[in-house]
Amino acid sequence: MGRFYVDVALANYDDCVAVRQGTLAPEAVRRMTVSGMVDTGATRLVLPEHVVEQLGLQRSDRVKVRYADGRTVERNMATSIHLTYAGRTSLMSAVVEPGRDSALIGAIVLEELDLIVDCTTQTLVPRDPERIIAEIE
Repeated sequence: MGRFYVDVALANYDDCVAVRQGTLAPEAVRRMTVSGMVDTGATRLVLPEHVVEQLGLQRSDRVKVRYADGRTVERNMATSIHLTYAGRTSLMSAVVEPGRDSALIGAIVLEELDLIVDCTTQTLVPRDPERIIAEIE
């Protein structure tokens, strides 16, 4: 499958909580729309370091990252990311990647939002347009 880009809306979830608690004005929520490369071979959401800084996201534990060329490094994780795409939202964490220009949208994001990759049109489409379907056993 070729890689393609979509725009996703990101917000600092801690800011969203503060709005609900009445301690922050809605217009003060740190948010932005970023271009993200969809890659079903990747597992996680990856954000450029400058996006994490602009959103004021908290960093948590470090994780080991393995690149397609076999290299491995340790990277920080960012937490409390409110991600929205195609009217669907979820609370996510992301690998923080210094020097990266765009986001990377991996399989965990696609599964969480119940999106299917349409290879013909190079778009993401909801599996069910009405709601997310959770498959359990």
